[in-house]
Amino acid sequence: MAKYDNDFVSEHTPRMGNAVTRWIGQTILNIMGWKIVGEFPKEKKLLFIGAPHTSNWDLIVALAGMMSIGLKCSWMMKKEAFFWPLGGLWKACGGVPIDRSSKNDITSQMTQWYQDNERAWLGLTPEGTRSKVEKFKKGYLRMAYAAGVPVFIIGLDGPSKRIVLDRVWELTFDTEMDNRKIKAYYDKTFIGINPKNG
Repeated sequence: MAKYDNDFVSEHTPRMGNAVTRWIGQTILNIMGWKIVGEFPKEKKLLFIGAPHTSNWDLIVALAGMMSIGLKCSWMMKKEAFFWPLGGLWKACGGVPIDRSSKNDITSQMTQWYQDNERAWLGLTPEGTRSKVEKFKKGYLRMAYAAGVPVFIIGLDGPSKRIVLDRVWELTFDTEMDNRKIKAYYDKTFIGINPKNG
């Protein structure tokens, strides 16, 4: 770990940015009173989920956190948004174009994306909304199963102002059971920035 500039990443972590962007990210976290705890697993490929998503501030905190440690997190976006001159920028920032009209569904497209990239970390918010939900959307599990990548749990805990790099979840490959247990773990462990939406 000594060759890296923080304790959260390893040689397998996709990186982006530089000392300046890391300083900007850390400064934003400091001003807002947030900190990162835990560490990422030493995996070249993984899918991580972040929750609870209860506020517009979630995105700012998450982006500042990623900037502060130089993490390159990939995310899905409809391919129509990747037009010139923004297409190159979206890809440089981690955007993955998704063809919603393709005969290959999103799971198949993302499985191929994982196969095509040596280091591939995809981030998702499984709630899909800032409103309270009874269950997570299950697409993240279908992708993880199909691509053979681990699911890593990240929690935003509002009361303690911590971004928690928690754990790799042990999957059973029973979609309903895994999704239910992961949702229950989030409900038990983390409280969002705006608890009334959680």
